[in-house]
Amino acid sequence: MKKRFIAYLLCLATVLPTLSQAIIAHPWSGKRVAYFGDSITDPRTRGAKKKYWGFLQDWLQITPLVYGVSGRQWDDIPRQANKLREEHGDDFDAILIFMGTNDYNNAVPIGRWYEEKLERVEYGHRYTKRMEDRMRRRPVMTNDTYCGRINIAMDTLKRMFPTKQIVLLTPIHRGGFYANDKNWQCTEDYTNRCGEYLDAYVEAVKEAGTVWAVPVIDLGALSGLYPLIDAHKQYFTNKDTDALHPNDAGHERMARTLMYQLTALPCAF
Repeated sequence: MKKRFIAYLLCLATVLPTLSQAIIAHPWSGKRVAYFGDSITDPRTRGAKKKYWGFLQDWLQITPLVYGVSGRQWDDIPRQANKLREEHGDDFDAILIFMGTNDYNNAVPIGRWYEEKLERVEYGHRYTKRMEDRMRRRPVMTNDTYCGRINIAMDTLKRMFPTKQIVLLTPIHRGGFYANDKNWQCTEDYTNRCGEYLDAYVEAVKEAGTVWAVPVIDLGALSGLYPLIDAHKQYFTNKDTDALHPNDAGHERMARTLMYQLTALPCAF
């Protein structure tokens, strides 16, 4: 009996390290990930020497394929997707989309996800099938609204890359950005020109996860970044002129949030 118990312990000693490694292995480690977005993702944006995707590269050995461009809005996602396909084809694992703050700043109307129309459809359940009148909804496809832009972008990506993981990130909170008289952006506690707060654009990204069957990471809430108070401006480029773009510390905080949130999601299928 004692010999069997010793043999059992020796077996555990052999197996447990392997199991432990399997359990703690990050599902995104070593993968190739495309990043779509605006100035916060754009490698050319000043204010941070290392972006959130650079930290993830260091920590998880992710190969970053970065397509974010400063000032871009959701209507630019199809262009970024086409560039990804032209340069890398299908040779990547996942896409992260961090977009929406410029749609708010440019007062893009929120709009709606669907348009409805009465149509005839053949249906049968516990009786002979027959034609019935039913309301049918279809995604609104227009660049004139925020929901319409997201619909176009997600429809494009779902068709272009049907086997790839796509993750949406909500916009983070916005402090003031005062570059010059022609680029003077107020804080998020003011509505934009169409009367919407930033919250509406954040909520729409969350809704898009349900509409298009993609996971959403609420980076605006989970990162903890809140540039509306002076104590948190240490995470942004300049406390007086740029509390919109995170600095190195802000990007590191976002990256840590993403690293842990991504453990709950598969990268490759």
